[in-house]
Amino acid sequence: MNDTILDIFADSKGEFVSGERLSQILGISRTAVWKRIRRLQAEGYRFESSPRVGYRLLQEPERLQLSALLSMLRTRVFGRTVHISDSVDSTQNVAHEALLAGAPEGAVYLAEQQTSGRGRMGRSWHSPAGKGIWMSFIIKPGLPFKRAPHMTLLISVALCRAIRRTAELDARIKWPNDIMIGGRKTSGILVESIAEADTVTAMIAGVGVSVNLEKEQFPEELRSKATSLKIERGGRAVSRERLIAEFFDQFETLYELYLAEGFAPIRNLWEALTCTLGAAVSVQTAHGPVTGRAEGITEDGALLVKSEDGQSYTLYSGDLQPV
Repeated sequence: MNDTILDIFADSKGEFVSGERLSQILGISRTAVWKRIRRLQAEGYRFESSPRVGYRLLQEPERLQLSALLSMLRTRVFGRTVHISDSVDSTQNVAHEALLAGAPEGAVYLAEQQTSGRGRMGRSWHSPAGKGIWMSFIIKPGLPFKRAPHMTLLISVALCRAIRRTAELDARIKWPNDIMIGGRKTSGILVESIAEADTVTAMIAGVGVSVNLEKEQFPEELRSKATSLKIERGGRAVSRERLIAEFFDQFETLYELYLAEGFAPIRNLWEALTCTLGAAVSVQTAHGPVTGRAEGITEDGALLVKSEDGQSYTLYSGDLQPV
């Protein structure tokens, strides 16, 4: 029905369309028309409304430009195969299907909008049209399974560095996979591994970045916890194509470094960019909460937390909150 509404406005060529006409064409009430308009506004469409006149479409969400993205890429492998969709349930699902069909390492799957974006621990990810980077890409590292946690940390370093360079903001990494600005979350990472025996044969890395969302475009329950690059830049938008290109440039460089020299240089970079180490934290794990001071990360990529009674914990996953 949203597509039908947009077709009606396209045919109107910038003129007002009355609520009554929309109601008749769509076979729904005027109240239902208003709710549909509100949903489209949440997806990035801008309307002007006038009593007794109707609605006029002023602006559609910005769309990713593939040609611009490809012209900015400096990589050899990652981002050289790019697929952009208008709307998908989850780019993770799209990338997984592509992997099963034989997609190569470095293939990237972007969407203007996700209807069921996934985050860690089964959470949903708010992914409105034209306002963020919602993407997944394929990695084929051939690593021992115990080293799989390294990849989330490596991607977080690449993403944090890309945001700092592109948006000129003091982005920081919160263990294990969030990028924070001013204490609020602007992006997250989800890495799903496919293994045979003890070897990771492939990974699907999902990256979500709230790039150009306005405050009112976040659900009310997220407004105190989440932010966008545009909000943090005082209303100045960020080129999504430029940020994607910078991310893959950073990622490919760090990935090659990791394959050549191991986790040590990635670990040093992560520690320099994190806001977690040295902080008092509470981590909700599968075995209950662990509270203490975050002291470091291990060679396996686990977080070391020392409690007030001096006991040390090695945590490979969990939901971390500052205390």
